[in-house]
Amino acid sequence: MTTTSKPRAAKAKKSTKATKTTALAIDVRSAEIMDIETPALVVNLFRGVKKPGGATGAVDKALGGIITQLIKDGEIKGSAGETTLIHTLGKIKPSRVLVAGLGPQDKFDVQVVRRVSAEVVRFLRRKGISSAATIAHGVPIGIEDGLDPQESGQAIAEGAHLGLYKFGNYLTKNGDSTTEFELLTVVELDKARAKAIDAGVKLGCTVAQAAITARDMVNEPANHMTPTRMAEAAQKVASEQGLAIEIMENAQMKKMGMGAFMGVAQGTDEPAKLIVLRYDGDPGNPENNLGLIGKGITFDTGGISLKPPGGMEAMKGDMAGGASVIAAMEIIGQTKPKINVLAVIAATENMPGASAQRPGDVVRAMNGKTIEVINTDAEGRLVLADALCYAREQGITRLVDVATLTGAMVTTLGKACTGVMGNDDQLVQQTIDAGKKTGEKFWELPMFDEYKELIKSDVADMKNSGGRQAGSISAALLLAEFVDGAAWVHLDIAGTSTSDKASGYLVKGATGVPVRTLAQLATDLAASGAPKKSKTKAK
Repeated sequence: MTTTSKPRAAKAKKSTKATKTTALAIDVRSAEIMDIETPALVVNLFRGVKKPGGATGAVDKALGGIITQLIKDGEIKGSAGETTLIHTLGKIKPSRVLVAGLGPQDKFDVQVVRRVSAEVVRFLRRKGISSAATIAHGVPIGIEDGLDPQESGQAIAEGAHLGLYKFGNYLTKNGDSTTEFELLTVVELDKARAKAIDAGVKLGCTVAQAAITARDMVNEPANHMTPTRMAEAAQKVASEQGLAIEIMENAQMKKMGMGAFMGVAQGTDEPAKLIVLRYDGDPGNPENNLGLIGKGITFDTGGISLKPPGGMEAMKGDMAGGASVIAAMEIIGQTKPKINVLAVIAATENMPGASAQRPGDVVRAMNGKTIEVINTDAEGRLVLADALCYAREQGITRLVDVATLTGAMVTTLGKACTGVMGNDDQLVQQTIDAGKKTGEKFWELPMFDEYKELIKSDVADMKNSGGRQAGSISAALLLAEFVDGAAWVHLDIAGTSTSDKASGYLVKGATGVPVRTLAQLATDLAASGAPKKSKTKAK
């Protein structure tokens, strides 16, 4: 049983080619672990265990109790992220044994499996080891005592693919002979459990590769990932997954009355794109739908309200929301949940060109509401306003928008979790619950009516910036003016769209958050069926 992504990598275009991690193959074998010939065998240990049992205990016994001795000596503690490599010197078929720490047993969950799998494969790659075998973490003889085998298999695959990710499209180190990690074999003696693990591995590879699609898009420099190239990336996903796609140009959007979006786009020579992807998973029930709305600012200078130069190069990632929506559709197209999903991505640059909008300008959105532009660097909410209007016009009743919207969110929550705001308790909770399954963390912020005072304007229906006070909340309250009664959730990924360092399955650079959660949400909503008519909440 082998799951690999090599065919997809071969079809990738040069401009957005897949990274080397797409060559990773994951094989599931039903066999005795000691019968596997491999450069490295991965076993595990919980913190505080003095004498290992299960597969780790069997390996320990075969090696004369060396793992137990290292525990006694304090060299192996079982701490989360701990890796100890032992050379077997011919005593068993595997050349090495890697003992991976799982941390405390009472804190063990599927997220630990993702993290440990990522740390293990990176550790082995650094050692120049290209293949290894591993037990399925958390799958004991009694399934009720641990993780479901399919969940473990999925987490192992996600962790391995995401943990090995590197973006090296523009490196020219042809003499670099670094060994790539290419094959991971998951070993499980019980054939029924092995079959379940394999199903999980296949899903995990699908999900991880989509997250890598988003990572690649966000890591691309802005001179390559233009709105046009972003539309091409969406077209590729649509073609591969059998999705309907429409790409609207400036003239069409102007005709539709998207004045807020076009106000941002008027400062750049790069043509803007409204990218619309459709998945009809329940065509007989059009009310069973979900709209995913993504901010696609492929470079953000701030416009006339120019950002300071320090760190501006990171603004190539201001399209992470749009990238995550496109990548989520890649998963949805493969997993085929019974729900209709519409993805809308508003893609443009925010540049200070001669025609750029000015502070003090007033723009009119698609629904007729007017916005005074106080700060041209508060552009994300303007493009999203028209994208939300379009989704509502298409009959979408549940909306989730995703955006690197405010620096204030980084100040509030840092990079540990994504800020959530919305008008519907159920949809907010469903989104948070989907994140618990994927290991992506979310935290809800309030949207009290008092905050609306911050975006009141003397000359328009609202203004696009309420200043420094509650900046993330006031931005979300502007978006709320364009959902027209739909259940709506806003995800501000300004902090979580990138990572400053490698940690678990996250690596330095783009994270792919919240691709996996968006796809999980679609699956969960499909399982619960079409929403019952209910009033959205007032906060």
